[in-house]
Amino acid sequence: MNYLAHLYLSGDDQQVLIGNFMADSIKGNQYLNYPKGIQNGILLHRFIDSFTDAHPLIVKLKQFMYKDLHHYSGVAIDVLLDHILAKNWSKYSKVELIDFVQNCYFVLKENYDLLTENVKRFLPIMIKHDWLYNYRTVEGITQILKQMNKRLKHEVDLSKSVYIMQQNIQLFESHFNSFIAELNQEVNIFQSNIN
Repeated sequence: MNYLAHLYLSGDDQQVLIGNFMADSIKGNQYLNYPKGIQNGILLHRFIDSFTDAHPLIVKLKQFMYKDLHHYSGVAIDVLLDHILAKNWSKYSKVELIDFVQNCYFVLKENYDLLTENVKRFLPIMIKHDWLYNYRTVEGITQILKQMNKRLKHEVDLSKSVYIMQQNIQLFESHFNSFIAELNQEVNIFQSNIN
């Protein structure tokens, strides 16, 4: 799961949202340096990543992409899952996608001082190019994946994954629908146990 899904799974707690958003830039037990709500968000992020990476449906999607993307298939799948979530947003949320995204940007900007230096560097770019809202379109995720290619020094063309997904959209969407239902349940259990 990529940024949009992590934010979606954070629920209504702003501190959890902040921690979940920036968790990738916090290693080991550094999370203990943050307030409890942010700690919970970081732990939630780690739980979501572990659950996702081990889930049989996600493993199948990664294997499906492996021939073209090798060990980067997981990176592409994370972005593609955010696309499927955004494209079908009204199935999963009563809040309009644009309103959800704008609220996330607002919360992150309002709490800028709590963010890690790495997140402080890319957040303005994310907002300027409206990455979260642009996950909903094929053009948007293609652009995001092309930007990621630059960071990977073009070892592989991640944007190929968009074509593969489009050719197999029913498979991707059915796997995602089953997976997100399970993940939502597991997230609810996890959050009730850490509070």
